[in-house]
Amino acid sequence: MPLDDRKLAVLRAIVEDYVATHEPVGSKALVERHRLGVSPATVRNDMAVLEEEGYIRQPHTSAGRVPTDKGYRLFVDRLSRVKPLSGVERRAIQRFLDGAVDLDDVIHRTVRLLAQITRQVAVVQYPSLTRSSVRHLELVPVATRRILLVVIMDTGRVEQRVVEMAEELTEEDVSTLRNALNEKLVGHLLVETSALLPTLMEELREELRPAMSTLSDVLLEMLVERPEGRVALAGTANLTRNSLDFTDSFRRILEALEEEVVLLKLIGGVESPTTLRIRIGDENEIEPLRSTSVVSTGYGPGSTAVGGLGVLGPTRMDYPGTIAAVRAVARHVGDLLAHG
Repeated sequence: MPLDDRKLAVLRAIVEDYVATHEPVGSKALVERHRLGVSPATVRNDMAVLEEEGYIRQPHTSAGRVPTDKGYRLFVDRLSRVKPLSGVERRAIQRFLDGAVDLDDVIHRTVRLLAQITRQVAVVQYPSLTRSSVRHLELVPVATRRILLVVIMDTGRVEQRVVEMAEELTEEDVSTLRNALNEKLVGHLLVETSALLPTLMEELREELRPAMSTLSDVLLEMLVERPEGRVALAGTANLTRNSLDFTDSFRRILEALEEEVVLLKLIGGVESPTTLRIRIGDENEIEPLRSTSVVSTGYGPGSTAVGGLGVLGPTRMDYPGTIAAVRAVARHVGDLLAHG
């Protein structure tokens, strides 16, 4: 049964009070603290309906009620406004992130900043190779038959491999290979290289094709994402501030957060920087995290997300403030990558 505006206002007041106080909320407190425009008896009736519909529950035999996962979900879905960040907060975000010197610094500053602003656990995914475009390729001879292949992405991510060549190459050969690779691949997604490399081979003179074949094999290997260094985590100590929210699940949450595959599931897979994903309690597919909520979004230099970022905390979360912080930080990181 859909709730009328008055019952939605009561639910909103219960969520806001419970998030602020961590105390079950009674009808008397609601009337005193919020301008609901109705009597305590009417509020009690509305609370009875909310409880019957599964939006709030009574944790023990006191008069107070607390929101359920279903109640938080309705609250989030009906948010009429997201708490805007102040000008001071926005400028602080920009100054902190603008001071980054390279991609690693951007990622580590971002994850620390998110944890500090939201006072939750923050997770940031490194830009995905499969969603990154080639900005420049460099070939650096390091020995007679050894070349350092450096690929710089539009996200600032840098991948490099030492390539063992079957034959010696002159400086002129290396320059020809470098120019051919840049001319064919710059501006294209790394995943598109597999389709572009065969035509590149055909355009080279025959004696350089074996060397290009070797370099092509290494480029294709780069498409297989390496697990190490793909996710940054900060703020796990913030969980201790909310340990009462987790009761028996606290240790299991910490253990789950040690698994990189879990972290990637939390924040990965968002296709657009404008898409916000909020999973509350049992909506989390990872069983040890079903007493938590996750707010995540994508970030990127354009309309396609190259990575994800977000925060994890108790279901008793300041959703409007957290949503605003996650969006603002993602937007600034995207701007940094676009102009980096």
